[in-house]
Amino acid sequence: MRLTLLELTQDILSDMDSDSVNSIFDTIESEQVAQIVKSTFFSMIATRNWPHLRKAIQLNPYSNDDYPTHMKVQEDVKELIFLNYDCARVGEDRKLYQTMQWRSPEDFLKITNAQNNDDDSVDVIIDPTGIELLIRNDVNPTFYTSFDDETLVFNAYNKELEDTLQNSKIQAQAYVSPGWSHTDSHIPDLPEEAFPALVEEAKSRCMFRLKQMEDPKAEQESRRQQRWLSQKSWKVNGGIKYPDYGRGTAKYRRDPTFRRNN
Repeated sequence: MRLTLLELTQDILSDMDSDSVNSIFDTIESEQVAQIVKSTFFSMIATRNWPHLRKAIQLNPYSNDDYPTHMKVQEDVKELIFLNYDCARVGEDRKLYQTMQWRSPEDFLKITNAQNNDDDSVDVIIDPTGIELLIRNDVNPTFYTSFDDETLVFNAYNKELEDTLQNSKIQAQAYVSPGWSHTDSHIPDLPEEAFPALVEEAKSRCMFRLKQMEDPKAEQESRRQQRWLSQKSWKVNGGIKYPDYGRGTAKYRRDPTFRRNN
């Protein structure tokens, strides 16, 4: 059962033998409990790539001829999973999405620096960081990097098709951080089966921080719930599976993204 922030706060206050409330703002203690629930929630979010937070996203192009291959990642993106770009050529109506490959900044510069800036097919782009980038202007992009973990820089664009790379040609998925509304009616963005872990972990923290006491039962239950959640990753059909191309018959492996960080 998914609970509101008020219901979570009331549950924890009851187990702490504290005064009952009708709003998280009724007492100083209820406000403190609600704040601990919030911090516990974001701690749980940070330690896993939760499947329900995997979403299709849009990128924000610079839409500036000075930066034809620059795109901005939205602030709530936790981790970019994959990125495709429509690489249809001039005169083609058929969509031709191709996967853009990630390159480290060092490899990106090593590859692009091999190009001859005297060629008309190579633009010298001054990145906002101040460094020069040698960018092809006569082919579609094939790989990208980021120098600041916020802006994506692609290796090429085709000026016969477009002045800058287009957001409408992007297919991308990422794990997106959820929002938070600090109100009585707010329901934390977690799967239903994760709420017992949220309650027990928040309860354990509240007992220690507000009562200067440890609740062994709550800590034990919190650990049990966390272990269970680390195994019960996916809701749909046991999770997304991908072929593992090794020797012999191809076998399928489970998507490893839902792991608890050590």
